[in-house]
Amino acid sequence: MHVASLLYRAVVVLGGFTFFTVAAQQETREPEAATGIYQQQLVNAKEYMVAAAHPLATEAGRAVLAKGGSAVDAAIATQLMLGLVEPQSSGIGGGAFMLHWQAKQQQLTTFDGRETAPANATPLLFTEQGKPMNWREAYVGGKSVGVPGVVALLAEAHRQYGKLPWAELFTDTIKTAEHGFAVSSRTANQLAKGWNKGIAQFYDSKQYFMPNGQPLVEGSLLKNSAYATTLKAIAAQGPEAFYRGELAKAISERVQTAPVNPGTLSVEDLANYKVLQRDAVCIPYRVYRVCGMAPPSSGGIAVLQMLGILQQYNLSRVAPDSVQATHVLAQAAKLAFADRERYLADPAFVPVPVEGMLAPDYLAQRAKLIDLSKAGTVAQAGTPTGAPALLPAVSPELPNTSHFSIVDSDGNAVSMTTSIENVFGSGLMVGGFLLNNQLTDFSLSPEIDGYLVANRVEGGKRPRSSMAPMMVFDANNQLKLVIGSPGGSRIINYVAQSIVAVLDWQLNVQQALNLPRITHRNDYLALEKGTALAQQQAVLEDMGYKVQLQDLNSGLHAIMVTETGLQGAADPRREGSVAGQ
Repeated sequence: MHVASLLYRAVVVLGGFTFFTVAAQQETREPEAATGIYQQQLVNAKEYMVAAAHPLATEAGRAVLAKGGSAVDAAIATQLMLGLVEPQSSGIGGGAFMLHWQAKQQQLTTFDGRETAPANATPLLFTEQGKPMNWREAYVGGKSVGVPGVVALLAEAHRQYGKLPWAELFTDTIKTAEHGFAVSSRTANQLAKGWNKGIAQFYDSKQYFMPNGQPLVEGSLLKNSAYATTLKAIAAQGPEAFYRGELAKAISERVQTAPVNPGTLSVEDLANYKVLQRDAVCIPYRVYRVCGMAPPSSGGIAVLQMLGILQQYNLSRVAPDSVQATHVLAQAAKLAFADRERYLADPAFVPVPVEGMLAPDYLAQRAKLIDLSKAGTVAQAGTPTGAPALLPAVSPELPNTSHFSIVDSDGNAVSMTTSIENVFGSGLMVGGFLLNNQLTDFSLSPEIDGYLVANRVEGGKRPRSSMAPMMVFDANNQLKLVIGSPGGSRIINYVAQSIVAVLDWQLNVQQALNLPRITHRNDYLALEKGTALAQQQAVLEDMGYKVQLQDLNSGLHAIMVTETGLQGAADPRREGSVAGQ
């Protein structure tokens, strides 16, 4: 008899759809007991809160809020410190997306600080001898470096929503860079694994991260006088110190003279960079409104598509740790990823059918493709209204990004996801910070079978990203949830699952972040290794899934606004923390 036949007992009809329930398991287990190895505790505060990926970054943001700073002020201090103490994930050499909520005006604004390709980049940037480069060879060195957007984003957000003086937001990180800090276990482990070959190849990076030829070890006191000097210049002169003058020349020269894959990024590319403000993309979900980033973020659209598909089901009747929860989350993700691969790219270069992709009738039709008794085959992209004739192509994204969530004492909020792409970016270091390798987020193949790929390289274009900072609002348009995660293209799964956990399963934010992770990217079903999800493997394989047990290293940070105050959570899989008052 099949494993599924042994385990499936009852049939429950939920919102017109049939689900199978697993015998006894969901009837006896509380959600928190199903979280396996993760049991991080919820943090409460009354006035303000920061949740970020490193305790020193969290404290830098908290200190700014304690002085009366705004959420944007705290975001600046948090990001600057992350670039120092978590250099493998984000920094001023990278890019970011920010959602900002202005509580009094009830206004949601988004800032696009995504990197751009150099003006003279062509679709053949990563093609050699008529074939696309191997991704592991392409990301190291200068060719993969896009024009960084973080400093421009922070400066523009501060111009509009800052309260404290710009220079005051740099002081904590400058002091820490000069006096030194302890290398974290995560940084040390990633150096020891040697994933980024550029660290050992490029002089400045090797001197900093591998003194005496050996990777830094956990607990080492690390100082960064070059980063302190860079920050002093930006604090005094604003973003001009980054995008023009000596630092811009140094960035350009480092890219163009890289000993591996020299690139073409110029001082003109830096001087011409513009941060963009875009309308948020939002859909109704149950009694809520969920909002995220517009393209070139694929994360915002894909999370909303998943939720729009899941809205067809009464998920409140499904246990978080059940096979049917895993199945419907996986199926919704498959469908969203099929559309993502085909349509999502920089809308300044490619028509992106956002309205059609989020239309309720379109998502309802996509949901009807789900067979609730089996996994099915690879999902195909749909044809939303306005869909152009494009072919899908894979663009690799790795999970070395960072996210922080902030709410200030006025109720203003920031959800910001920030990245230098691969662990330690391009491996190139200048001015005490690493340069990104975000151009490998483009498709390395510009066309397939004569059809252009939406996310191909073009001069001035922003590569597609899975970063998905999100906010949720209640029926009265009051802020309810601020959330996001690192994790490469798995970000989409992490964020959608956590939003469902809070809104449908009524878990608090820490319980939601503790839950075992489930991801599907229209390829195979990944279940988090070492958690209760492993018990589902045989059943899911009997349903037709290709299942892999993996370390799913999400890094969610979330804040929930309640009637009594703020509840904050940090993902227990990383080194993050929450602080507030």
